[in-house]
Amino acid sequence: MSAPFDRTPTAIESSQLSFDALGTPLHEVTFVIVDLETTGTTAGKSEITEIGAVKTRGGEVLGEFQSLVKPEESVISPFVARLTGITHAMVDDAPSIRSVLPSFLEFCVGAVLVAHNAPFDIGFIRSACEKLDYHWPQPTVLDTVTLSRRVVSRDEVRNHKLSTLAAHFGTEVSPDHRALSDAKATGEVLHRVLERFGGYGITTLEELATVRQAGWAKRQAKSHLAKGVPAEPGVYMFLDGTRRVLYIGKSGNMARRVRGYFNASENRGRMAEMITAAQEVSCLPCAHALEAEVREIRLIGELAPPYNRRSKNPERNSWIVLSDEEYPRLSVVRANTALEKSPATPLGPFRSRKTAQAVKELLDTLYPVKRCTAKITASNLASHRPCVSSQVGQCGGPCAGVLDRQAYLDDIAALFEVMAGDFTSLRSLCTQRMSRLADEARYETAAEVRDAMRSALSCAARAESVQALRAVPEILAHAPGPEGGIDLAVIRHGKLAAASHVRGSQAIDESFAAIAATAEWVPAPGRLPADTDSLPEETRLLSQWLQSATLTSAQGAWSLPRAGANYHAQESGTVRLSDPV
Repeated sequence: MSAPFDRTPTAIESSQLSFDALGTPLHEVTFVIVDLETTGTTAGKSEITEIGAVKTRGGEVLGEFQSLVKPEESVISPFVARLTGITHAMVDDAPSIRSVLPSFLEFCVGAVLVAHNAPFDIGFIRSACEKLDYHWPQPTVLDTVTLSRRVVSRDEVRNHKLSTLAAHFGTEVSPDHRALSDAKATGEVLHRVLERFGGYGITTLEELATVRQAGWAKRQAKSHLAKGVPAEPGVYMFLDGTRRVLYIGKSGNMARRVRGYFNASENRGRMAEMITAAQEVSCLPCAHALEAEVREIRLIGELAPPYNRRSKNPERNSWIVLSDEEYPRLSVVRANTALEKSPATPLGPFRSRKTAQAVKELLDTLYPVKRCTAKITASNLASHRPCVSSQVGQCGGPCAGVLDRQAYLDDIAALFEVMAGDFTSLRSLCTQRMSRLADEARYETAAEVRDAMRSALSCAARAESVQALRAVPEILAHAPGPEGGIDLAVIRHGKLAAASHVRGSQAIDESFAAIAATAEWVPAPGRLPADTDSLPEETRLLSQWLQSATLTSAQGAWSLPRAGANYHAQESGTVRLSDPV
């Protein structure tokens, strides 16, 4: 039987094994399967609200542990309360984590800890131990997500979520986002997965630790590709036998990063496939990490390597525009001629069409804009019949009886303001709608309104910062390098035009004079957001870097609009970052 995974070669060459080398049979291992419910997703900031655990050995349940926990600083959001069923009233009389944690640690003594997505649950427990100054016993930890991915293929399940695996294996206990139930379901999944490993000859805990993702051995055999990679900032590219670029990455230390692709810590399936096909590593040294990030963005956008996901096909970003019609309507488009024809400023870019569509639907709901696709002109206005959506008040303009074009444009004037970047009306209307939905106990719909509003504001903030930076002909800035020295950058119209690195501050002026004289010429951006020589992702990256940099000089006035931090020119002529407004 061919195993769908690799195993680390054993260091024991002799066929005669000692008793110590035989390992611990899995049926003799004591497992404590644990699950937590929390107020959020970030250990150290969010808190535990429930701990559930099951202790098993050889498939037999030895004990259970379950306790609600009262958060001391965090609050249980309505979303978490709906998801887990745990409310503030339920935990009001519950013990604090300070009281529960010692009992749980005692329950786990001598056992192997198991969790589904173990870094999350174990991370919270370890963080609580550190915060309360309790000893963390450094137990062996198994992750059922990782184990299931080794022996349960995507041909069997669409993903490796606990609910999916529980349904696939037909567990007696179904996960329901309560700690003890989820721990029981995880325990059943664990034993089903261990049964599969047994079919491949994995019968001890030590052997289970040697299991690696399929393709690991092949990656090890290609570790020679990392030889000769310089230990400096830059962009590295994996190439196949025809010198086609398969994958592009960046690092402040290319040698260390590239070596990481050939060891067991790299467990991404697509990377294993990529390394198998790679025949060469090509490197492009850069002055510093910022230049490496910028060049990575540009190369991915230009070459579209098959194994890169981020930064590919920037022209596929989605925008919300108003159509060029007698009675304009909102539509979601990609960067094409529709942007030029829009009578209002396009809203975007959005990183996914799904997000753009959600924002469009919110705007359609809040403003009396025409929603149907019927082309209405002066010639066919008299014969126009309202669409079906108008019967439930979901289509404005002629369908709602507003036949005068100017009157229609006046009705959606606030929408034009939103498209232009003024979100005053959007905030007000969203607040009113969320309050009304909450009063009607339609919390999920209210959350959708909230999320769509956040997406619109975040997108606008990104677009505003990009436009503000693109308007500046030239900026000279420097910042401390992460490993010493000083990183220099010349930024022109939102694009990195030149970069350098110096060891001390005494060489900054001379270096700026040299690189500015040879820096790339960048044309001024066009009227439209997409009509520019720089990529939006590059400009956003530079804007973020400038927030922690010292600006030597800037040509022209530079200020970030309402949505972000405020930049202003000082008397010296330099531009610096002020407090957010």
